[in-house]
Amino acid sequence: MSAVELNKTVPDFTAPATGDKNISLSDFRGSNNVVIYFYPKDSTPGCTTEGGDFRDHHDAFEKADTVILGVSRDGIKSHENFKAKQSFPFDLLSDKDESLCKLFDVIKLKKMYGKESLGVERSTFIIDKEGVLRKEWRGVKVKGHVEEVLEAVQSL
Repeated sequence: MSAVELNKTVPDFTAPATGDKNISLSDFRGSNNVVIYFYPKDSTPGCTTEGGDFRDHHDAFEKADTVILGVSRDGIKSHENFKAKQSFPFDLLSDKDESLCKLFDVIKLKKMYGKESLGVERSTFIIDKEGVLRKEWRGVKVKGHVEEVLEAVQSL
């Protein structure tokens, strides 16, 4: 499957999610915009801040008919703990097989402490009610990002 492209329909996908359920993109078609944000790892400082910002703006996203979904390669148990500890009002999707990461092309070569490894590049995508990718941010810096995403959703 090729990677997603702006202004094109995103292929449907289904992934395991918190709350002991599977979530499909098609679940929201016709009723909600979807913000999918990819983050490197549960319970790390930047990821906790980013998730907290989405949590703190959750009501405004709901008013804009928008569902938030967080995605990382962590398992459901880790996601459940992270979600509970941070009181996230949205679901986290587990992408252990990296199928979503590959679909959205967010696996990148990263350098940390002089070592190179493949990891998730912090990225956010807005998919409209018809399933079309409308906006993307790659290599996201956390500060002020959620406000920018909210403005973009409100302008759809």
